[in-house]
Amino acid sequence: MLFGSLRINLWSGVVGFTLTFLLSLNSNLLTTSLIRGLIASAVWFLFAFAVRFVLGMLTQPEKPVSADPRVDRHAGQGEGLGSRLDLTTPDESEELNDLLNPMPDSEQLKSADFKPLDPPKLVTSKDPEELAKAVRHLTDK
Repeated sequence: MLFGSLRINLWSGVVGFTLTFLLSLNSNLLTTSLIRGLIASAVWFLFAFAVRFVLGMLTQPEKPVSADPRVDRHAGQGEGLGSRLDLTTPDESEELNDLLNPMPDSEQLKSADFKPLDPPKLVTSKDPEELAKAVRHLTDK
């Protein structure tokens, strides 16, 4: 499945180490450049695995279903087990019609029990002079 050999990964790591070490040597200490080179070597090594995997998937020819040995072994049980998927949905037209057509008995029972909220009205029957006096008293403070 992987393209090439492990040598590609090793050479990729060496190239990553060399480039990073030489580019960071001008502005860093020798130990810092070595550490950064080793980290870059490991990253390039792992990146080469990903590149090899993608190249292996692209260059690998696709096998027909009949060439698969597992299918030939189970040929008596069925053709290409797992290669076909047949789905059907259940008929739900009756349930939809029941939802669209309301039941009159249940609605009448519900409407008989329902009583809208009737809160008491807040109407004051106080004298307007008293209200004006109260407002004047509150605005003075």
